[in-house]
Amino acid sequence: MKRRDFSLTAISMAGLPLFAQAQGPAAGKKPEEGIEYISLDKRVPTEVDAGKIEVIEFFWYSCPHCHAFEPRFAAWIKALPKDVVVKRVPVRFRDDFEAQQRAYYVFESLGVVDAMHGKLFHAIHTERQTLNTGAALAAWAGKNGMSEQKFTETFNSFGVATKARRATQLQEAFKVQGVPALGIAGRFYTDGSLTGSMERAVQVTDYLLAEVRRGR
Repeated sequence: MKRRDFSLTAISMAGLPLFAQAQGPAAGKKPEEGIEYISLDKRVPTEVDAGKIEVIEFFWYSCPHCHAFEPRFAAWIKALPKDVVVKRVPVRFRDDFEAQQRAYYVFESLGVVDAMHGKLFHAIHTERQTLNTGAALAAWAGKNGMSEQKFTETFNSFGVATKARRATQLQEAFKVQGVPALGIAGRFYTDGSLTGSMERAVQVTDYLLAEVRRGR
């Protein structure tokens, strides 16, 4: 989903194929800087220990491309070496994105990301529920095994508000133009628009991780 394609009609038609397998020269081709990935002018501080490499996935719950990418990304995470630390960061391209942005940090704060992250994608894209306000999200959470009161309290907490602001700052620091997108080591950015598909974006990310390990 590109940054300005906010209507569901536009979103459903936007972007390039997510999972078309890279074929021909692209499959084994060395990713080209400025074409398939961008090196940031200013490095973004990472929050990982020495010897670790941070990968950020920028996403939005109402984005169908992010929903489609989630199973592929989850599988990729499971196969990662121990030196890679993955962080999910919900974007806010517009003020009304904030409720879903905060919802992710509610899940994180309460330790239920694994249980609730995929469920929220499913509710929005498969069940076609409209879940873009705090009240709607709290009611949905209450029907899915969470305390509605606890969800609301956490949603409105200073800690979640702070995390949401930090997420938006990261989004701007990486100059995210669409989601899903990937930030690597606080230094590189790639997405499906640059690479032609999110499958290729994952390949480019693997390449960049190897470059970081080599000291680049």
